[in-house]
Parts: sequence; structure tokens; C-alpha cells
Amino acid sequence: MALQTTWFIFIALLWAGFFLLEGFDFGVGMLVPLLGRDDAERRALRATIAPVWDGNEVWLITAGGATFAAFPDWYATMFSAYYLPLFLVLVALIVRACASEYRAKASTERGRDIWDWLMASGCLLAPLLIGVALGGLLGGIPIDAQLEFTGTLPDLVAPYALLSGLALTAMCVAQALAFLRLKTTGEMQARVTAVHRVAAFVAAGFLVVFVGWTQAEAGGLLIPNAAQWLAITFAVAAAFLATYPHQGWGFACTSGAIAFAVIGLFGTLHPNLMVSSTSAANNITLSDSSGSYTLTLMTVIAAVMLPVVVLYQAWTYRVFRQRVAVVRSPGGGTTVTTAAGERPGGATDRQQP
Repeated sequence: MALQTTWFIFIALLWAGFFLLEGFDFGVGMLVPLLGRDDAERRALRATIAPVWDGNEVWLITAGGATFAAFPDWYATMFSAYYLPLFLVLVALIVRACASEYRAKASTERGRDIWDWLMASGCLLAPLLIGVALGGLLGGIPIDAQLEFTGTLPDLVAPYALLSGLALTAMCVAQALAFLRLKTTGEMQARVTAVHRVAAFVAAGFLVVFVGWTQAEAGGLLIPNAAQWLAITFAVAAAFLATYPHQGWGFACTSGAIAFAVIGLFGTLHPNLMVSSTSAANNITLSDSSGSYTLTLMTVIAAVMLPVVVLYQAWTYRVFRQRVAVVRSPGGGTTVTTAAGERPGGATDRQQP
């Protein structure tokens, strides 16, 4: 049982890490066509996440792989029940990747606008659908005694599951705005701050409702667990820090809110892995796990590899920590540069008039 609990906690941390690191990527992608007033500003906004967004997807792959190896019944039921939504998540991630690459190849403003909106659509769809799926773990879907999904598509988008998706998406947007305050300068940073002031309070409101409804779904008193209290505290603090001059505090609080919101959801779900709305006897629980040999071997591998991944990603963020700015020449040309005078990622990024 100790190994089963360890891997449940580890999977919860992987999902929290995914939203912590990928949340602002999704949010920036959604905001590019809305905050960027011209092509140069949109390129600058995309440049803030260009060096890191694809690496952050590793956490999603690892969460799915860890679920498959540690709790195969959970993986089989969840991925079969949410086959269509998760397929759409895959499509959304592919669209985002294609938009990121092909936008630079577009020769017309209309073509670049199309890719920007495709990227925004993919970045909106992915966290929304993943949030719905995570909410369904606790909210419950029809599962029979053979651990097979017996419902239909409407059963997957119950009100609580939909709220879960909306709350996590709102937190992604708020985290992205806090991130952009750290990564932009001048007029663009001022515009981001003005939007962040409103978005942070909206996200905090969504989070409070989400936490309360989570406790109601669990059938207990409307008293949040420790992680949920931390999520609410960080979200409210982030809302009041939205215009604070030291932007790092706002980003740290928003990141803490989204991470602890996910951890709190899994904490409420424990010891279940997936709730059946048909009968509590059909719930998938920690006992539905792989054998102790498999879990022990996985623990050794994770203990060796996880620090390597964390250190590598920390190094990546340190290397690409500079702010991004749009430099406009007297002749009308524009250059997207960092504080060091280079384009994020290395090459020159110029758009001639």
C-alpha cells in the first residue's frame, strides 16, 4: 500500500507539474492574437515561450506513462472513456505545434493571423478538455463491475467536470499574464498588466467555486483540504499582486495556485482513482495497481531520472530568462530581441515594412 500511495502522489505531482509549466504556455498561446496589436508584438509574445513550450509537454507524456505502468486498470478505463476528448487534446497539441512552426512560413498577414488563431484554439482546447477529464475522475462517470465505461459523451461533460475545465483554463490565462509581465517591457507590459488585473480576480473566483464544488462532490463538509487552502490563498494573493511592481511574486503565487488546485483535487479523490457514478462498488481504487516488483522498479527509475529532468528544465529557464522587447527602426522595420540584443532561441527575427 505504501508503494501504491507513493505512485498516486507521484502521478498527482506530475499533473500538477504539467499545469504549472504548461499552463502559462497555453495561456500565452490563447492571448497572442488578443494582446498583440501587430505582427511584431505577436512574434514577441510567441517568443516568450518559444524555447520551453515543447519541453513542458514531457510532463503530460510522463503522467500518462506513469498511470499506465502503475495503475493499468485506471489507465484503461480512463483512456477508453475519454477516448474522443483525449484524441481532441492530441489534435490540439498538434495544431499548436504546427501553428508555431508554420506561422513563420506564412507570406501574408492573413496567413499569419490564421496560424495565430489556430494556435489560440489549440491552446484553449487542451487545458479545457484535460480539466474536464480530471474533474470526471472525482465527479464520476458510468463504470460497471468490469471497470468498463458504459455511458455516452454527455456523461463526460457533467457540470462539475465542465467547471473543472473552465477553472483550470482561467488559471492558465492568469498565470500566462503574470508570466508575460515578467517577460515583456514598455507599452506591451503595461497592456498585459491592465488585463492581468481583471483576469487574476476572475481566475481566483473560479478557483474558489471549484474548490467548494470539489468538496461537495466528495460528499463531505465544504472544508477544503490543506492543498486547496493553499490554492485559494495563492490565487487571492496573486489577484492583489497583479499590479505589484515586483512581477515575480505575482507569477509565483499564480503558479502555486494552479499547482495546489490540481494537488487538492487528487487529495480529495484519494483513495479512489476514478469514481463510478453507477455504484461505489465499481470505483477504481489504489488496490487496482500493478504488482510490487513493477512499482519498486519504477520507483528506482523515477528516483534517478526525475532530478535530471527537473535540473535540465531549471537550467533551460535560466538560460532563456531575459525579457523580450520589440525594437522599431525609423524606417519602419521591427526586431524582436532580448535584453542581450538577441532573438530568444538565437537567430535574428526581423520583419521589414
